Amino acid sequence: MPRMNRVATPLVLALVVPILLGGCVLYDPPPPTGTPGASTSAPELTPVPGGSTGASPAPVSPPTQTDTEWGRIWDALPPGFPLPPDAVLTETREGPASASLAVGAAGQPTASFMESALIGAGFSIESTEGPMEDGSTTINAVGPNPACQVQVRVRPLSGVTNVVVLYGAGCPFE
Repeated sequence: MPRMNRVATPLVLALVVPILLGGCVLYDPPPPTGTPGASTSAPELTPVPGGSTGASPAPVSPPTQTDTEWGRIWDALPPGFPLPPDAVLTETREGPASASLAVGAAGQPTASFMESALIGAGFSIESTEGPMEDGSTTINAVGPNPACQVQVRVRPLSGVTNVVVLYGAGCPFE
């Protein structure tokens, strides 16, 4: 029996001590904001493309611009630029872009969505090239002002679709 206690004691301590220490997590609440006794306002919501929060968006300062083989582009997209609902920003290996996105939908449905969304946002489709052998499609669009040129490249990859947007420097950034 004494031999069993010598073996059991370290085993019990090895199991019980971490559980006891794990329960001793210190909670450091964030410092209070606002004035004591004042009511707190609702949190500010992050705008979602195509969505509406009912609040006026904060003023956006224009990003920088870059010269590409295609032409001069904004280095970001303006708020409200039409994008697929599940689009996630990614890095592109194709060189400078206003945005590179990963989309969960297949290539052709994504290209069709982008054409319709651009038309809905006031752009005219100048040309659609594709689908090419690799399944990619290039959409060239122009805004209400002919100086506003946009190119959207839609390319299916394994499991996702890459969407690269070149938003011309002649387009407004609002």
